[in-house]
Amino acid sequence: MKPKVYITREVPSPGIELIREHCDVVLHEREEPPDHIEIVRNIQDKDALLCFVTDRIDKDVISAGAVLKVISTYSVGFEHIDVVEATKRGIYIGYTPGVLTEATADCTFALLLNAARRTAEADRFVRRFDWTISWSPTMFLGESVWESTIGIIGLGKIGRAVAKRAKGFNMKILYNDVTRLSPQEEKELDIKFRSFDALLRESDFVSVHVPFTKETHHLMDEKNLRLMKPSAILINTSRGPTVDGAALVKALKEKWIAGAGLDVYEKEPIEKDNPLLQLDNVVLLPHIGSATREARAKMAELAAFNLLAVLRGEPPPHWLNPEVENIRPLSEVKML
Repeated sequence: MKPKVYITREVPSPGIELIREHCDVVLHEREEPPDHIEIVRNIQDKDALLCFVTDRIDKDVISAGAVLKVISTYSVGFEHIDVVEATKRGIYIGYTPGVLTEATADCTFALLLNAARRTAEADRFVRRFDWTISWSPTMFLGESVWESTIGIIGLGKIGRAVAKRAKGFNMKILYNDVTRLSPQEEKELDIKFRSFDALLRESDFVSVHVPFTKETHHLMDEKNLRLMKPSAILINTSRGPTVDGAALVKALKEKWIAGAGLDVYEKEPIEKDNPLLQLDNVVLLPHIGSATREARAKMAELAAFNLLAVLRGEPPPHWLNPEVENIRPLSEVKML
């Protein structure tokens, strides 16, 4: 009998094709995500689950999956999964780090440049037919990126990729991370460590690249936003709740900072009454940091490889909870 797999939404090729070669697949075919009740109902007889960051895989889902052996998430983030409960029940968890690094770093710099040079605002200006003077020395003045200072909060893979792009703009690169690099590494990357407060005070651009945890919830709150320069711009392509949305609206309205570029929000999709929508000094994207054809295809492939590896009794290429093998060895979950 083939393993049974529930996939909560269509993924780019070759993800589903790889899984269908070896498993019986039940696919949620609509573009919008399944609701929690649907996930609970569909998981009950499934050996494996391929899910997304928008799916809440909590204790109720995990409990309903009586024969569940592996959860493969099509994401780097994993706060949507109750990892402790899954591990306790001997369920392996795979995720997709690395493959979206360059795409997200590209998106970060796209937001930075757009927010600095006000290009999204200028585009709307042209489309409204408000452009009535051919040229003006004060039209859409923005902030210079060349030879400015960028402060990177969180120097993981994406943070480092952003730093490499910043070098192309001859930027001074500051960073803050829970673990400081060695002097040799800092020299090789041409970056300088700063305390969190000092980084906020010195940077012209502050780019957030931390995972979402209890410690990073509202990391950029009112107190820390007030430390930034009035000419500074905040960029967030990490997780929405790392920035206090209400405090950011206040900062943008009252000009504590010059602008912001956001790909993520505390609540997604963004609410229709969110004050950010009424502000010109913020660039808003719909969570598309990894949205290149190449990155999304690689994510799909890796998510499939993680899932199939466990069903073959092999360690997944990228797994969150290797300690689960002490609870249920791979030999006990092997089906292929």
